[in-house]
Order: sequence, then C-alpha cells, then structure tokens
Amino acid sequence: MSLTPMMKQYFEIKENHRDSILFFRLGDFYEMFFDDAIIASRELEIALTGRDCGLKDKAPMCGVPYHSADSYIAKLIEKGYKVAICEQIEDPAKAVGIVKRDVVRVVTPGTIIDSNVLDDKKNNYLCCIYMNEKGFGIAYTDVSTGDFFTTEKSDENGDIISPLFDELGKILPTEIICNTHLYENTSLTMKIKQRFNCMINEFHQWVFDFDFSKESIKRQLSVVNLNGLGLEDKDYSVVASGALIEYLRETQKISLNHINKITQYSSKNFMTLDINTRRNLELTETIRGNVKKGSLLWVLDKTSTAMGGRLLKKWIEEPLLSRKDIENRLSIVEYLTQNIMLINDIRLLLKEVYDIERLMSKIIFGTCNARDLISLKNSIKTFPQIKELLSSLDCEELLNISLNIDGLEDIYMLIQNSILDEPPFSVREGGLIKDDFNTEIKSLREASAKGKEWLSKLEESEKTKTGIKNLKVGFNKIFGYYIEVSKSNIKFAPDYFIRKQTLANSERYITPELKEIEDKILGAEDKMIALEYEIFVSIRDKIASEVKRIQDDSKVIAQIDALNSLALTAYNNNYIKPKINSNGIIKIKDGKHPVVEKVLEEGLFVPNDTLLSNEENRVLVITGPNMAGKSTYMRQVALIVLMMQIGSFVPAEEADICIVDRIFTRIGASDDLSQGQSTFMVEMSEVANILNNATKDSLLILDEIGRGTSTYDGLSIAWAVIEYISDNNKIGAKTLFATHYHELTELEDRLSGVVNYKILVQEKGEDIIFLRKIQKGGADRSYGIEVAKLAGVSSDVINRAYELLNELEKRDINKSEIALSSRERPKTSKDKNSLQLDFFSVKERNIIEKLKSIDVANLTPIDAINILYKLSKESNEI
Repeated sequence: MSLTPMMKQYFEIKENHRDSILFFRLGDFYEMFFDDAIIASRELEIALTGRDCGLKDKAPMCGVPYHSADSYIAKLIEKGYKVAICEQIEDPAKAVGIVKRDVVRVVTPGTIIDSNVLDDKKNNYLCCIYMNEKGFGIAYTDVSTGDFFTTEKSDENGDIISPLFDELGKILPTEIICNTHLYENTSLTMKIKQRFNCMINEFHQWVFDFDFSKESIKRQLSVVNLNGLGLEDKDYSVVASGALIEYLRETQKISLNHINKITQYSSKNFMTLDINTRRNLELTETIRGNVKKGSLLWVLDKTSTAMGGRLLKKWIEEPLLSRKDIENRLSIVEYLTQNIMLINDIRLLLKEVYDIERLMSKIIFGTCNARDLISLKNSIKTFPQIKELLSSLDCEELLNISLNIDGLEDIYMLIQNSILDEPPFSVREGGLIKDDFNTEIKSLREASAKGKEWLSKLEESEKTKTGIKNLKVGFNKIFGYYIEVSKSNIKFAPDYFIRKQTLANSERYITPELKEIEDKILGAEDKMIALEYEIFVSIRDKIASEVKRIQDDSKVIAQIDALNSLALTAYNNNYIKPKINSNGIIKIKDGKHPVVEKVLEEGLFVPNDTLLSNEENRVLVITGPNMAGKSTYMRQVALIVLMMQIGSFVPAEEADICIVDRIFTRIGASDDLSQGQSTFMVEMSEVANILNNATKDSLLILDEIGRGTSTYDGLSIAWAVIEYISDNNKIGAKTLFATHYHELTELEDRLSGVVNYKILVQEKGEDIIFLRKIQKGGADRSYGIEVAKLAGVSSDVINRAYELLNELEKRDINKSEIALSSRERPKTSKDKNSLQLDFFSVKERNIIEKLKSIDVANLTPIDAINILYKLSKESNEI
C-alpha cells in the first residue's frame, strides 16, 4: 500500500512546518492529521476521527470549519502552539489532478492580528534578541499595528543581563526569537520564560549576520542605505532588526508594507524602569491579579480609541527625560483642562474612530472585509473635523499637531463611492459594490433582477396553463431552478415538464424555458459576484498602497487622544500642573496616591507633604508601625514624579519637581524558589542592582531593607546601605527609606543629608489609631503587637508578647552599648546582650527548671560534671 496523492502532498508540506500544527484546507474545512490531530482534538475538545490515507491504518483526523477557524487558532496559540495555515492556491475547478496547496501564513503568539483575540489597548509584541558576550540588541514589533522598535546595550565588563530584563519588563513580549548564543544559555532562557510567560525559540543562526540583516532592513524599508534611520554604529540593533524582519517574511509570507519605519531609541531618551519598579508601583497592572483595575493606567486611561489607549500605556512605561518634551505635553494638558467643552468635543469626534492601525494590518494581510473598509471610512470622516477644531485654537502646541493631520479625503471618497453602506460579512457572495461605481456591475445586477421578474411571471403563467394553484418555482445549489408540484397534482403536469427529482410529497420538474432563464440569472450573478470581488480587491490594494499616510494619521489621532485623556483625568480629579526645576528638588504639598485616593471614599485619603533635595533633605528615614501608611506614602511620591515625567498633572496642592533619570523601588518580600533564591537573597539582589545603577539624579524607594535576616545582620546592612546612598562621592541619590530599625534614627545626627520622619499614631489605651500623617522626627516604637491584635491574633499570644516585651524593655536593649558608628559593626547574635538571646529567655527559664529538678543528694561527681557540661552547651547555643 502507498500514500494517496493528497496525503503525499500533506506530508511534503508538513515536513517544512514540523514545529507547527498544520491546518490543511479541504473544501470548507481545515483538517489536521496524525499527531497534529491528536493534539488539536485534545486541546480544542473536538471529535477525533480517521481517514483513509493509503496505509494499513486510517490516519487520525479532526477538523474545524474554515469560516470559524480564527477562534480555534486563537485557543491553540494561547496554549503555546504555532499554527501553519495551508490553503488551496488554485481554483479547484481549473485544477488538473490534485489541487495545489501551500502554507500562506504561520500564526504564532507574536503574530496574531485577529482583533477579536487581542486586547484593544495593549500591544502584542514579537521580540528578537541578538546577544553575545559583550552586549545585546533587541528589536520588537506589533504585527497588528506595524510598530517596530529597537535598542541595544554593549558593555564588555558590565552587567548586560539586568538591562535586558529591564527592556523585556517594559515590552512584555508574547514571543521571543533569539540566536544560538542566548538559546544555549538554558538558565537564562528559563528565567525569561518564567518571568515573562512567553514562548522563546532559536531562529536560524545564519540570519544573525550583520551584512544579511543590513540587506534585510534595506529591502523592507526600500532604502539604499541605513543612513538616516538612526542605526549608524548600532550593530546589535541592526542584526536584531534584520533577523526579526526575516522571521516575519518566513512566517507571514507577505511583504508587510505596514512595517515601514524602525524606531531606534536608547536610555538617553526615556527613564529606565526596572522590572521590580514597574511591578511595585503597579504602573499598568496590579501585583495581585495582574489586572488593569487598581493600576496607575486604570486611573489615567480615559482614552476614546484603542490607539490612544496603547499610546498612553507606552507613555507610562517610558517617562520622558527631556524637559522640553515634558513641558510641551503639560502645556497641552493645561490648555485642555481650562476648556472642558473642548475636551468633550474631542471625545465625541474620537468615539467615531475605529482602531485604524489594526484595520490597516488586516488590509495589508488581505483578511479585511467590506465592513472593515466602512469602519475605516467612518473613522476618516472625522479627521478634517478634528483638524479644523484644533487649528482654530489659541494653543501653539495643538496647532502644530493639527498641521500633521492628513484629511485623507481621497481615501474617504474612494470608499464612499464604491462600497455599499451595509455590506455583507463575506466578500465572495456579492452585494458589496454600489451600482454607480461600475457600469458592468449595474447591468449585471439589472439582469439578475429582471431574471427574477421573469421567474415570477413564469410561475404565474404555469399556474394558469396547468391549473395547479400551489405550483411554485424554487432553487437549490445542486439542481438550480425547478418547478415543484405536489403529489396530488402530478396528474396535471404537462408533457413538457421534465422530471428532475422525486420527493416524499412532491415532484420537481424543469422546462426548456426555465433553464434558459436560469442560465441568464446564474450567469449574471456569477459574473457579478466575481466582478464585485475583483473590484473590492483593487480598492483594498489601493488603500494598502496609502498605508504610510493612514498610519501617520493614526499616530496623530492617538497622541490627541492620550493628551485629552490626561486632561480629562486632571479635570475630574482636581490634579494640578507641576512645576519643573533644575535644582534637584522634589517639593510636594498635600500629595496623594492617585490609585488609593480613587478606591477610598471621597475625603478619606490623608495627604502628605514631601521635601527632597540634593543636600540637607537627601535621605528621609521613615519610621512607624506597619499598616500606618509608610509604603503608600513612598509609592505616591514615586508615582507623582513619574506622572510629571509623562506630562501628566499630579494629585497634590502644589508640586515643584526635578527630572529624575531613574526610579528604583525595593518593596515587599518574595522567594524565587525555582531559581534557588530565598526571600533574603532576592532582597539583596535587588539592593545590589540599585546600588550598582543608581545615580545622584535617581529617586530611590526602599522599604524594610535587611528584614530578611537576623536582627543585627539586617540592621548592619540597612545602616551601611544608607551610608552608601547618602554619600555624594558614591551615589548621593534622593531616597525614601522606611524601616523598623529605630536605631537608624541615630543617622540624622551622624550623616549629612539624612532626616528622620515618622508616621503619626494615636494611642487609646491598648488600642491605636493610624493617623496616616507624616512629620519630622523618629518613632520610638513599632506598635507591632498592637498591629497583631488588630489583625486578630489570639489574645494568649498577644498577652505573652506583652510579657516578653516588658522583659526586653527592662534590659533596655535600645540603650545597650551597640557601637553603631559609621565604621563600627553591631554585635552579632552571639553577643551576650544581643536581641536574639533575649527572645529565647523562655529557654533560660527551662534551664533553671532543670537545675531545680536535679537530685543533688544522689548525684555522683561524674554525673554532676556531665549535667553542667550539657547545660553550659545549651546556654551557649541560645
């Protein structure tokens, strides 16, 4: 036995796509065979059958209807598979032998363009990483929008892994391709997979060649050289970008004309935010649940379009470093907030705008339908109105934006004149093109309509001739038009009725006249459908050729939308315009946490002031109990600074803020057991990253440094960290440092620039009230037992804790001789008066009880020596 011709064709195609599930087009279905079928039937929960393939056993097979394949493909992609779509590439009616088939596209997590699957306001990035021992280049694109970015980092002796993770934390790719050097570093690729939950695969090593990549870029962008693209001396970026373009060519099988620009950027353009800072500040999603609600983006996003929503998210992820660019955005937001009617007018116009970027991708891919073109037309209709509105304003910045709006009137008129306002979903069944757009369409449509009139007249004529009152003319795709006569009236059928089909209750006939009319109607309809599709494709291709103009407009519309969103948020929440200074000062009056304020009832949030500078208020050591608001306060300072640097108004009464190059946060505790790292190791790794990368222009948010180890080890580390950060010769960064180590309040008198602050607490008997207000000074206690009581810890535990606390306070631990000079280290846990010894005073009492229980009268000298040795050993181990 041998394979059937169809299965031979299947195996030839499958051989080139072994890493994908092959959707093999057979008629109205995509079929899967063998292992692909087994996997798909399990993952999609569809029936597994068999098909004769010429071998002894049937081939396992399952399938999905082609018209609903997108939802099935999306499910497989979500589960981590690739899908190769194999289509019939010739007309079956004209095929000689088996119809030709080939893969027309490979769908991967990073190349999905289906708007029903993608999040409207989130980019879906495909990323390429080229790495060697000295550096890396990253290129990433959203195939659904055409955005393409690249950056690089090279440092022969420095750390390149942390910058790599910082970039990936911003990009959050769904798929990564890389060169062999990176892929064979299994520990690193495993960390990337786990951290970012994405697919990562090795791509052909030969594409990571500089000359090849250079030519790949030139071919894609239709340029003769890379001059003017910002890629001069950016070899890592060139290689990563060229390899990514080649991957797209190999998987998407089309020219991808909507990818017509590569944006090269560096850390000099935007504030770098490491992955921990993004997570701790909950910029675009929450720590718990990974959802938008509860994040800074949730507060700021009042955009009307998907494009504006994606741009605003990008702004939050990439705060600006240019004072000019920040002030430009702030000026626009200020103007808009002073004109609430203008904000509403812009919103009304923007609500008519669809996701043009993703519509254009569908047009380029050839997957759009006539309804998509109508959506594009309705969107474009608003552009001249938006341009006219902005150009009439007394705002130079908005006037400059209006100059960049192309009305696209020619595209609007092309669609307006050609496509029916309410076309069908399918583009291959006619009913798309207006009569006046094409004379042949008009004549064919008239012929079809007349043919139906003839059919109606024929039916009435035959009823009259035969006397059969219930005679009717019908149609189906198999037999065409027919005359149907009920069983009871068959005897009245004339001789010229030619029997075609017998049914249970009727007979179906044809006549020479009916067939003649059928030929005219079906011939006209077939020609009309074919011609309408041909015209639709030509219109689609014409619009595709204008992709650059349409994309440029979509960028401008997104910018207007994002700025309008910031203005609306500022107006609704009474935010103020921050001032920008060059003196290294962060001065905030009555600042609020933008998210916490929104989730609390109005008026419940307690605002606080902040003063940080490069000199006397460089490091604020903040003490106070848990739950009192230290973390919220520190986060709100970081968020207010970040909001200023994206060009947003801020939640405060007044704000005068300097530009910071980076924001670092070290908040909370978590294990990374998969990498063999304890809570304390994770904490110290994050601290090391901050100390190695922070500058005097950075803002540091540090919470409970040193809490993951023994008391004096942790205290020593925290003390040394403050010394290092506050030293202008080492870092000298502006820092908020929250701690329970009250000993650190001594640093105010020892180190220049260190100032103590505390969270106020009101005591009522054994209860406490958190006032959530910060003021100068250090807290004298942590109120840990009171917090435990509020949390519902057993009263027995609470009472025993108070007893132990009293014992410790009698020993006056805080005043014991702990020589904490700037160069002296605290006593270790083995020191006589250490805190660890006092916490084990219960064991001391156990030793006393053992001594009391000894029967001295019957004790031999050797027994006495042994007991004393054991007790002495126990005492030393405490």
